[in-house]
This record gives sequence, structure tokens and C-alpha cells, in this order.
Amino acid sequence: MKQPTRWLTAALAVVLGLAMATTTRAAAAADSPYQRGPDPTPASVAATRGPFATTQATVPAGNGFNGGYVYYPTDTSQGTWGAVAIVPGYSALFADEEAWMGPWLASFGFVVIGIETNSRTDGADARATQLLAALDYLTRTSPIRNRVDANRLGVMGHSAGGAGTLLAALRRPTLKAAVGLAPGTPGNNLNMSTTQVPTMLLSGQNDGTVTPSYVQGIYNTLPAGVEHAWAELAGNDHLSFTRPNATEMRLLIPWLKTFLDNDTRYTQFLCPLANSTGVSRYNATCPLVPPDGPPAPPTSAPPTSAPPTSAPPTSAPPTSAPPTSAPPTTGTPTTPPPSGAACTATYRTVNTWSGGFQGEVTVTAGTAAINGWTVRWELNNGQRIDQVWNGTLSSSGATATVRNVSYNGSLASGATTSFGFLASGTPATTSPTCTSP
Repeated sequence: MKQPTRWLTAALAVVLGLAMATTTRAAAAADSPYQRGPDPTPASVAATRGPFATTQATVPAGNGFNGGYVYYPTDTSQGTWGAVAIVPGYSALFADEEAWMGPWLASFGFVVIGIETNSRTDGADARATQLLAALDYLTRTSPIRNRVDANRLGVMGHSAGGAGTLLAALRRPTLKAAVGLAPGTPGNNLNMSTTQVPTMLLSGQNDGTVTPSYVQGIYNTLPAGVEHAWAELAGNDHLSFTRPNATEMRLLIPWLKTFLDNDTRYTQFLCPLANSTGVSRYNATCPLVPPDGPPAPPTSAPPTSAPPTSAPPTSAPPTSAPPTSAPPTTGTPTTPPPSGAACTATYRTVNTWSGGFQGEVTVTAGTAAINGWTVRWELNNGQRIDQVWNGTLSSSGATATVRNVSYNGSLASGATTSFGFLASGTPATTSPTCTSP
């Protein structure tokens, strides 16, 4: 009877082991509420289409960028989706060079907005501004806003658009992922030492425009405490990212799944690199751990232009509720200047972290239209402004002065615009003044 007893004991152990494995998997799934789609395989990650049917629509010009296209899964049973905004490189059009990525990424469970820039010669800084404006439009006023999780957003771009992507990540620390495709512009050595956004860099082995050594220089500035990776694609040149590229997508999809969806099922493809075909160099801060729990609400600035008055995208808009993201709870607007002023300015603290903070100032025209504005306020307690967007900064002693840029200086009566900034120090009560011109 000893042999049957051993057999029964072994069988019970197998059953218990299977039950524990099932329970563990169920617990892991419960801990990752943003997982979308079946368990991935090497073949599924390398496929040119994912498990979700998709559709697309045209985005009208306005809202801080020159329109574009949005791609998204048609499935409404999965809840909301993470989203990524994509911007092309210098002098390029998204429609010509990156549109192939839209349906590919959407079929894996993402909302994708590809934008055209206000000017094809816009620099990296302007492309950063337009990327963030596109995300704000997508989550706040677009017809598909209720399909997007405003807490799970990423940015991506090629060349000057890749540099803009990295600048956007510096400006908006609440982003969940950034991907720079051959990122850079001549003479612009990007320093990412203060970023808080998980960042992937992809470069071409034969790229003579944004060389591997240039990209390595950027990679070396990424902080150790923030997850990052760099892959050099064998034989690729600068324009390889503007054409369908299976190697690129095999790396990109697991990155977005990991950090937009907190889906650790995909880290197996990056740590260690599961398929090195077509990759000449690879570095990553393995084991690439995504943030735990639901991400914090977005805290960045709203679009600097009014919602579009033209027709919405050609697909039927959803009929459910508007976006659920909560308004920021930090900071209190200051009391506006007396009635009759040409313009008023109100400040709020958007986000804080050790040694720094993000602020936002909203400018409102008075009873008459204005053509140009200037905002001034006093810096307190050793504050220093490190970066401004949607405005031009000048400082004299403890006085900060921000003037409008070309696209947001003309405001109709009662219209508003806003600019944001990153600063060192701690936030304090600020009472900005506004004059025009």
C-alpha cells in the first residue's frame, strides 16, 4: 500500500500546486486592473496587428496644434484605454511618416493621437507644447474622451519630435511613458537628469543625423531612479522610423504595455531582451517595474486655445459621461485685479516634489480684446524658474516676467490662455499682475 499512498500524495500536491498557481495568477491580474488582451507570446508581440479591432477619425485643427488623426479600439467592454500622442520630425507630416503606427498600436489596446504641427519648421520646444496640448484635447474635449484613461498617458516622436517628446516628459512629470525615436536636433544636447517619466530611446545603427553616440549621451543623463531603456536597431538609418518597422514595434509595444497599462506580463520581452534579432545594442534598467496602483491624476495645463467649433471626427461620438479626471486640488487662484483691467492673471500650484514644483498661470482678457500680455510676480524663498512653456521668461532679481508667445497673445474679451513652468524651491502664495500690451 505504500506505492499507492505515495502516488496519491503526489497527485494531491500537483492539484494543490495548480490551485495555488491559478490563485496567484488571479491575484496578479487583480493587482493590474489595466491589463488588456490575452496573455502575450513572442509571436503576438511581433504581429503587425493586435487582438483589438480599431477605427480612426480626423482631428480638426485648433486646440494648440494643427489637427491630425486619432486611432482607437472599437471595443467598449474593456473600460478605458491608455493613450499616446505622436509628433513627427522637423519639416515632416505625421500623415506621411508615422500614420502607419496608429492602427498598429491601437490594435494592441491604446488610443493614439498623431498630430500635425502648427508649422512644419517648429522646433523641439514647440513640438513638446503641441504634444501636451494634444493629450489635453484628447482627454478633455475630444468626442472620444470617455474612452481614454486620463491617468495613463504617454508621448512619442521622431527626430526633432523625439527631442520634443523628451522635453514634454520634463515638463509633465505625471506622464507614464516617453519614447524618443532617434531623438535630437543639431546642437541640442538634451539633459534628462531631472525626468520622472519612464523613457525608452530607439536609435539607428547607421543614423548619420542623430548618431548612436549622440543618443548614448542622452541615455547617460537619465536618472538611475527612473526606469529607462535604449535599443539601437541594426542597419537602421534616420528615416527607418518613418516606415513600418517590425523590430521597433516589437520593443515599443511591451514598453507601452508595461508603463501605460502597468502590465507586467510584457516585461519578459524586455528584461532580458527576448528577441535580439535586428538589435545591435540594448541597455535597460531591468527588471523594469511599473508604478504600483492607480497612477496619480494628471496635473498639467489645459489646452491654450478654445475647443474646436468645426465638425468633430467622422466617427460617431460616444454618448457616455465626460472625462472623469478630477481637477487639481492643490493651489488656490489668487484674487484678480480690479474690474476694468486689460487682463488678469491667476496662479495655482499644479504639482510638487522634493526640491521643486510645477505652476500654472491663467491669463484672462478684460472687457476688451487684447493683443499681447505680460505677467509679473515675485519669487519667494529662493525660488528659481527652470523652464516655461506657452510663454517667454525673463527675470530681474526676484521678479519673474513672462510674456506671450506668437500664438497666444491675441485674446478676445473674456478669453483665457495659460502658461506653465517648472521651478526649484517650494511653492508660496503668489499674486501675479497682468498688463497689455
